[in-house]
Amino acid sequence: MPEKLYFDDDGVIPNSHRPLLLYRDVFSHTGEQAAEWLESKFSSNNWTNGWRWGVYPFHHYHSNTHEVLGVFKGSALLLLGGDNGKEVQVNAGDVIIIPAGVAHKCLSHTNGFTVVGAYPNGLKPDMRKGEAGERPQADKQIAAVPVPETDPLYGTEAGLVTIWK
Repeated sequence: MPEKLYFDDDGVIPNSHRPLLLYRDVFSHTGEQAAEWLESKFSSNNWTNGWRWGVYPFHHYHSNTHEVLGVFKGSALLLLGGDNGKEVQVNAGDVIIIPAGVAHKCLSHTNGFTVVGAYPNGLKPDMRKGEAGERPQADKQIAAVPVPETDPLYGTEAGLVTIWK
């Protein structure tokens, strides 16, 4: 079972009524083998348009899609949910499913922290930073983002398909 983290709209960052899902120690592979495993697992569940990199050091969110991040190298302290959110330590082996509208930011990282990111149905994410003028349009877009048909790890059997419904 994942950890479920809820974040309220803080007036700047909309966040979501859906919980961010944090799966700990999902896999034991490391490095390239882990990255390839994540890419294959996400793709097999139709979470594509993948990339490998870190997490930006500024608050940002996506108003048009959900996002999955699979940590395959290093560790990081992330601030989730905006300035009033929660600091969360993530390590290689962890997978984070971020609902549309939930801010995420890297505060610090070690050991070459890198993730595989992907989006349901290969959507291309927009980039929102909580700047003036983003809302209420961003709120409308977030409200229109459907629950994905599959969880990036567990397909149609478990995860967000049962938790977010």
